[in-house]
Amino acid sequence: MDWQILIAAAVKIVGFVFLATLPLVAMSVWAERRVSAAIQDRVGPNRVGPFGLLQAVADGIKFLLKEDFTPAHVRKFYFWLAPALTMVPALLTCAVLPFGSKLFGEKMVIADLDVGPLFVFAIASLTVYGIVLAGWASNSKYPFLGGVRSTSQMISYEISLGLSIVPLVMIYGDLNLGRIVHEQAQNGWALLPLWGEGLSVKGWILTIPILISFVIFTTSMFAETNRLPFDLPECETELVAGYHTEYSSMKFALFFLGEYAAMIIGSGLAVTLFLGGWSLPFGWLTPASPDAEVPFWHGLLHIGAYFAKVIAFILFFIVVRWTLPRFRYDQLMRLGWVFFFEIALFNVILTAVLLWWL
Repeated sequence: MDWQILIAAAVKIVGFVFLATLPLVAMSVWAERRVSAAIQDRVGPNRVGPFGLLQAVADGIKFLLKEDFTPAHVRKFYFWLAPALTMVPALLTCAVLPFGSKLFGEKMVIADLDVGPLFVFAIASLTVYGIVLAGWASNSKYPFLGGVRSTSQMISYEISLGLSIVPLVMIYGDLNLGRIVHEQAQNGWALLPLWGEGLSVKGWILTIPILISFVIFTTSMFAETNRLPFDLPECETELVAGYHTEYSSMKFALFFLGEYAAMIIGSGLAVTLFLGGWSLPFGWLTPASPDAEVPFWHGLLHIGAYFAKVIAFILFFIVVRWTLPRFRYDQLMRLGWVFFFEIALFNVILTAVLLWWL
């Protein structure tokens, strides 16, 4: 039995991380370049493969073949450690995301923990150490400034990010992401309560704090993943390239992959918490319970639904990046501490009052 559990876990890790998440990183890079080209009235990558689809593969090969140059003035051990500390936590957080219902009798989640969101935030917060180390170990002023900016930015927005999911936990009474998704599958998605108990007066009223949570969560996720309009740690106009200025070859590629992997995992968490995860609209093909058996083709449809929602959210990330200007640093800090923190705290109190009243 122990061997079966280990084999099932290994298959899910290989399937979700190496056959889904990493290829999705490559496709996200391609999509970003094509979308930005369309917005700026350019063509974008169109030479390597049909529609330029293999451009990301060509870029990966280029990074592998480039000289791995380590400047003489850097602190070598930490300089080498930083890219791994940025990439690995981004991949570890996907362990608790339910990317489907069941397939071959196995739950489509690598680790079905009862503290899913807490695990994600705990591991994701380690990413900041990689960025800080990269800035400090480079022994150069621009990377150092990028590292300092990243530290204050990520710590500032982690508070509002954590507080934004408290109303959801209060409403669903559970920290297990699989059970939260199943509850949404039966009674309407958190943001779209259009069937089951979600159609009640209570369901519609509770949509108000959930909508506030969604706005805070999504905006904080932009800041956490250092994406425009919050990419202050690596803004090219002020800091050359920010914390990875001194990096080249695969070490630079790891920072690049880490940013996109964090964006994909953030999109997956948003879909899981607010848009019903793997569930289909109107409770279609929803299993009777989280542990009920699921027909094979139902399981495939659930996995497809999950990744379709994640891809849609990634496209939203990309469009926002290429349509909004960058915030000034003081505006970024004011938004995090003066607005989001207070609104998230008020939202928790509002949810408690509504649950008591209803």
